[in-house]
Amino acid sequence: MNEAAIKWDDNGLVPAVVQDAQSKEVLMLAYMNKESLKLSQETGYTWYWSRSRNELWNKGATSGHKQRIVSMSYDCDGDTLLIKVIQTGPACHTGSYSCFTQPLEVEGAVQAAESAAGDRFAMLGQLEETIAQRHAERPEGTYTSYLFDKGVDKILKKVGEESAEVIIAAKNQDNDELRAEASDLIFHLMVLLRERGLPLDAILSELKERHGKPTTNKMR
Repeated sequence: MNEAAIKWDDNGLVPAVVQDAQSKEVLMLAYMNKESLKLSQETGYTWYWSRSRNELWNKGATSGHKQRIVSMSYDCDGDTLLIKVIQTGPACHTGSYSCFTQPLEVEGAVQAAESAAGDRFAMLGQLEETIAQRHAERPEGTYTSYLFDKGVDKILKKVGEESAEVIIAAKNQDNDELRAEASDLIFHLMVLLRERGLPLDAILSELKERHGKPTTNKMR
């Protein structure tokens, strides 16, 4: 990042949009000065400038809800930063996964289902966001929270069980059962990806990288 290209405001600050690197959800908006930007670059964790307290603050220093930086960039005008992070716990001080939880009415707004009509894989993105929210907030009584609370061994066990059930459904030539079991497998696999901090985009990139390349014949 070319710090010289950043346009600081009259108070020596620049707004920073913080985004979950996995789910792509916008988590919060904060402000940085030159010192907090330098600390963020040097430590790999986010530091901001509090306009109300007039002091530096390290996100998660007291709550434990730290933000490990994946990447930092600035926009075409140099007056806004975009920080992609791996978020531990909720990003918002209210305990919400994201600070942006209060809806505003917009006349003629396009509904999510309508906007996603041209993307048959949009549901995977929505599911990834929901899983990320459950991972951060851990609401009581939800199955996804239960899996995260139990840890990776429980999640791996479920992935194994669902894989076996997919095989059985296919062997039984029961497409209704196969549809249901394949859905369960995809869900649990996405929970595992979130647990391991691996975004779905990384899987899609791997598939894209492999596409069109000759496969290796492992048969001997």
